[in-house]
Amino acid sequence: MGLIALVISSSLGSGVFGITSDLARAAAPGPAIIAWIIVGIGFLALVLSLNNLAAKRPDLDGGIFGYAEETFGKLGGFISGWGHWLSCWLGNVAFATIMMSAIGNFLPVFEGGQNIPSILMGTVFIWALTLLVNNGMESASFVNTIITICKLVPLLLFLIITAVSFKAGVFTSSFWGNVSTNLIQNPVNTATIFEQIKGCLMVMMWVFVGIEGASILANRAEKRSDAQQATIIGLIGLLTIYILASLLPYGVLTQDELASVSQPAMANILRMIVGNWGAALINIGLIISVLGSWLSWTMLPAETAFLMARDGILPKRWGKTNINNSPTYSLFFSATLTNLFLLTFLITDYAYEFAYSLATAAILICYLLVAIYQIKYSYEQKDNKQLFIGVVATAFQLIGITLAGFSYVLMCSIAYLPGFYFFIKACKENNRIINNLEKFTMVVISMAAVLTVGLIATGFIQV
Repeated sequence: MGLIALVISSSLGSGVFGITSDLARAAAPGPAIIAWIIVGIGFLALVLSLNNLAAKRPDLDGGIFGYAEETFGKLGGFISGWGHWLSCWLGNVAFATIMMSAIGNFLPVFEGGQNIPSILMGTVFIWALTLLVNNGMESASFVNTIITICKLVPLLLFLIITAVSFKAGVFTSSFWGNVSTNLIQNPVNTATIFEQIKGCLMVMMWVFVGIEGASILANRAEKRSDAQQATIIGLIGLLTIYILASLLPYGVLTQDELASVSQPAMANILRMIVGNWGAALINIGLIISVLGSWLSWTMLPAETAFLMARDGILPKRWGKTNINNSPTYSLFFSATLTNLFLLTFLITDYAYEFAYSLATAAILICYLLVAIYQIKYSYEQKDNKQLFIGVVATAFQLIGITLAGFSYVLMCSIAYLPGFYFFIKACKENNRIINNLEKFTMVVISMAAVLTVGLIATGFIQV
């Protein structure tokens, strides 16, 4: 039960509360349904790949980065693990932004979620959750299960109310996008079905980030099969919630009305249906939901760093645990970076979008490396069924990386520069010589990072 809650809570964060208006700005109901089918197949292929590899290679218990290491060596494992670690704490920055914005609906001093009071309160949350996890991963998992149950209540209420208010005529009035005003910047032209599908794919992929949660913590489960079952059940549960939450409102309000709803969209839609009490309930649910995901994503980067240190691709101190078996150094290092990144609230109006876009780009690289190993291993085992699953997962992740925008992938390369310092230090600690291919790879990524800095400085990449 705890692992299922972790899978759902890790992905079920702030995105579900705003997904309706995000999708309405990109697509009509018909293209959105097609996009959900594509995303559902893509993430099902990823989950099946994770389960297959977990069952057939139980010796690779290093989470998702263990598969990259098996395929591309120590540096490949580091690139995957560092990307996952990066994605998680950047995701926490996004959570801090949206959570303080939701609290601002009740306490005006936090209105907007990007002022000095929000930074100070966000700091309190960062360190409170860090201390909770530091006091024991298992106890934090129990709290996470309770939070998951609590935050599902307002979501279910929203689904029931929108289902009762659903009108088929409203849903089908612009099924394939007869209205173009809110689909593209130029209202003279109508977005094609392909453009609409493309427009909502990244929104959908962001809400699934964290689906690998059970795999990362599988070594803490009583049986590895528990983690495999949790990922499947969690995926089905998430798909059901996301599809209903994003499509049912199309039958309550027109696409134009949905596209113009301010965030959090779910709260404001319910306000239009039942009044202010509905919006207040959803905002409370949003705060609880983000808190749950924030807790999960505090555990995940610490566990990833712990496993990387155990496998010798991060310095040993990253893997040291306290009396509660929690990786204290990893926890506090991640919390410090998250706290520092909160200062971006003062210099940009797009801290939330920037943080989650970077987080998504980073994690998609990790997912891609898992899918590639699925192909490699299945080919070696002559398992055509699993080979096909790996091909589907790989193709889907490549599409996702492309749609995420290469600018975000390039910006992720900057974060690998300090990471290479720790990787080199870990190699020295373990008396391991870095080979020429690894040196070449680090040079290429470093050059990409330098190029990116130049592109940002000259304005070609907007931060």
